[in-house]
Amino acid sequence: MEKVYTAEVTATGGRRGHVKSSDGVLDMPMSVPEGVGGNGKSTNPEQLFAAGYAACFQSALLVVAGKHHERLHPESTVTAHVDLLKLDNGAYGLGVKLAVDLKGVDKEKARQMVDEAHQICPYSIGVQGNVDVQLEVL
Repeated sequence: MEKVYTAEVTATGGRRGHVKSSDGVLDMPMSVPEGVGGNGKSTNPEQLFAAGYAACFQSALLVVAGKHHERLHPESTVTAHVDLLKLDNGAYGLGVKLAVDLKGVDKEKARQMVDEAHQICPYSIGVQGNVDVQLEVL
């Protein structure tokens, strides 16, 4: 295994605090999601995870499309829905649904490409066996 990049982000104050990357590109306040008592005026860990997963999965789709000699329509999208779940044992976990809209690609081919992208996406590999990920082809 070869390390190709390390992201470094420091959090202070937890969900009601602040996050800042070592390069200063990410520098923002955090808040508890509205659904669990927050004010909804700042981002939260689930939104940041959803943003990263959606972008990473779309990049995996671009790789897969290239292997299939396809060119993805520029308006194709991946929308990540990240659920914060309260588990039966009182702990918390995550659930994910990726809704993928590959404009101009027939549903069967799109399903194949989404399944292949799920096999190579670093986020998909990272959560495998720990987070239920559902794939929806629109």
